[in-house]
Formats: sequence, C-alpha cells, structure tokens
Amino acid sequence: MPPHRRVLVLGGARSGKSRMAQQWAEAASPTRIFIATAQILDEDMRERVAHHRAARDSSWHTKDAPLGLAEALRSNARAGRIVLVDCLTLWLSNVMLDGRDVNREIDALVDALGTIEGPVVLVSNEVGQGIVPATPLGRCFRDEQGRLNQRIAEVCDAVVFVAAGCPLLLKPAPPLDLHLG
Repeated sequence: MPPHRRVLVLGGARSGKSRMAQQWAEAASPTRIFIATAQILDEDMRERVAHHRAARDSSWHTKDAPLGLAEALRSNARAGRIVLVDCLTLWLSNVMLDGRDVNREIDALVDALGTIEGPVVLVSNEVGQGIVPATPLGRCFRDEQGRLNQRIAEVCDAVVFVAAGCPLLLKPAPPLDLHLG
C-alpha cells in the first residue's frame, strides 16, 4: 500500500479495486478491520458477500455498517491497525434508500476521516463513466456518487484508480513535465 494514512481506491465493477485494497491492507498491518456496507437483500448480493468473505482469512475482523459509517470508523480506527471500508457505493445507496440527508451523512464521514487515528482504505465505484441512467433515481445516484467520491478524494492522502486490475495513482499526482522544447 502507498505510505499514506487515508487511501481512496476507485474503479468500475469487477476492476480489481477490492482485491487490490485488501492486498494493500494485508501488507500494511497484521491487525485488520473490514467495515462492510453491504446489505443482503437478494441472492445475488448474498453470493457477492460470500465471495468477498471467502477472500479474507481469519486475521480480519468484520464490522457491518450499512448506514452508520462515520460512527463505525470512529469506533474501529486506531493506530497500529488498518481499516478497510468496502464500499462507499453501497453505503451511499443505503443512505439514499433510507431517506437520510445525503449531504449531512457525507459531511459526517468526511469529518470522521479527518479526526480518526490509524490508516484507512476506502473502496468506491466510479459510476459516472458509463451510460446515462434511464431513470431520475439512477441519475440522482450517479451524481451523488460523483460528489461523494470528490469529497472523499479531497481528504485522502492518496487516490488510486484501478482498471483491469492495474492501479493508476491519481493523487498525489505525478509531477507534470511542462518542458516544451
């Protein structure tokens, strides 16, 4: 994992972002907390959660936080152990479907990230690169997800985009070579 305290790992569906975030967390500390935001509402989600659980060994301690993510971070982040949050996309979906104030929830999360001790890796989907959703709710979610990712990226020390299992460091950005000749 890059030597940063807060890392945001972005990517599309099945890009390898969760696997990469988990590998970085495992390399960073033998004491690990996995904060799961998924809610098992159907068989597809049950299978996805089972797949993710099977990829983690017994050194991981799992905490479920489908809604209270800021509180879960405050309760679990400590110096000497790493927290992996997977994923912000499901958390945002849960917040919206529960009718909560999205801006207030994001503000609380950003505040928690600024005050907690210990490293944290956050996984999130980059959903704005695909087709425009056909429904108003879909478009609203896409927009809110983009705003969430921007806010979290602002407070993270590093942001990595994963495509086809390959990481691309977005922040800190590599220096631009503006020498033109």
